[in-house]
Amino acid sequence: MTHAVHLLTYADRLAGDLPGLGRLLEGPLAAFDGVHVLPFFTPFDGADAGFDPDEHRVVDPRLGTWDDVATLAGGRDVTVDLIVNHVSTRSPEFRSFLSDGDASPHAGMFLTLDRVFPEGADEAGLGRIYRPRPGLPLTPIALADGTRRILWTTFTSEQVDLDVRDGETRRYLDELLALFAEHGVDTVRLDAAGYAIKTPGTSSFMTAETRAFLAALTERARGHGLRVLVEVHAHWRLTLELARACDLTYDFVLPPLVLDALHTGDAVPLHGWLAMRPHNVVTVLDTHDGIGVIDVGANAGHGDAAHPGPGLLPPERIEALVEAIHTATGGASRRATGAAASNVDLYQVNTTYLDALGGDVDAMLAARALQLMLPGIPQLYYVGLLLGRNDEALLAATGVGRDINRHYYSPEKLEAALAHPAVRRLLALVELRRTHPAFDGEWWLDPIDPAAPGSIRTGWRSVEGDAVTLELDVRARRATLLVDGERRSV
Repeated sequence: MTHAVHLLTYADRLAGDLPGLGRLLEGPLAAFDGVHVLPFFTPFDGADAGFDPDEHRVVDPRLGTWDDVATLAGGRDVTVDLIVNHVSTRSPEFRSFLSDGDASPHAGMFLTLDRVFPEGADEAGLGRIYRPRPGLPLTPIALADGTRRILWTTFTSEQVDLDVRDGETRRYLDELLALFAEHGVDTVRLDAAGYAIKTPGTSSFMTAETRAFLAALTERARGHGLRVLVEVHAHWRLTLELARACDLTYDFVLPPLVLDALHTGDAVPLHGWLAMRPHNVVTVLDTHDGIGVIDVGANAGHGDAAHPGPGLLPPERIEALVEAIHTATGGASRRATGAAASNVDLYQVNTTYLDALGGDVDAMLAARALQLMLPGIPQLYYVGLLLGRNDEALLAATGVGRDINRHYYSPEKLEAALAHPAVRRLLALVELRRTHPAFDGEWWLDPIDPAAPGSIRTGWRSVEGDAVTLELDVRARRATLLVDGERRSV
């Protein structure tokens, strides 16, 4: 845990396919001890960039085979997504339901409106549902015999929510867990886990029933020797709770707080979070999704009453942060976010992290140095690793907001990016984290100086005297390292 650094990537957008990704991880990216390969199932390029596979059990042959996944897992930790909330309308199970209706052996897998609201739904009940996207989570369909049904579709009309309490659904999920374990996968990421249980009269997001389901699924995964990573964007207190209840969760609070500190010159909210954040987390700045802001705000109806109270930033400061990002990106993030672009979460700002900092490479490296200095598993997204910029051409071509941060690298562009001096500096930071013996020791964080609210000092020290210290000046947007007493620029 103290040394590992992981990569987050699509196989196709970085390396072409799974064997190509393996060659990168054996070569220029050998510093990464683990890799989260984003959905590589059939097809990997559907309506939701792989999160709506027709067949979750099958590796898309354009990317490789399960043997290629096993080969990747032979030399490092591999994380794979378990899409637990929904399946594609093109899946064999759903096609069976379409053709045979309730006579299908898979009919019980799919949530319809009447299964969630057996007594009928009223305006108040529907209004309580927490939504990451505009509109209601309902899509009408017609079965082969003409019967009309109303499906529960949290994300898109092509992604039908599963009834995870159904026996057939449980067998389906258990089959996937066994398949992953058979091919050397170490960790399963539970995608969109907070929406998995729908309970009338509640927000149907991270309720007590959801927590019970996640606990049970985690135990089943552990039975296969798998570690569970739970992915939820919500009130910051939920991060603390999930860390107590599961193997790993994400620190989604860190990314907006780092940006806030670097844009305002005030590190007090960031320092407050560093002092209380859990340590069994995957530490991120950027991912394949947008930069979440809900994680630092007040509870705005997501989750239940277990997480009341204010956010880590007040509403006006969050609004100012979002506007600062839009200004830093020259308006590109505004065009890629919210109602401006399809298939996005309303509470996430879509941009590369570097562009969110106005292209300031030294500020970006300072942010990375902090990420790599914190307890947990630092995970670097491939675009951020390569200091990629917003891909406005891809956004224009697809109309999908998150594609602005999902660039396709040709072999030539990848080679050029890896040779860039700033990328080499970043890879040197990765190598420091994974090799220096100080990270076998104890992490520490100095109290913030009221006279210098823009400075953070933190680091690691071992009992043998090895030491790495980070001095972060958010006003100057720069960081310095002390490695065994030797001062180094980041």
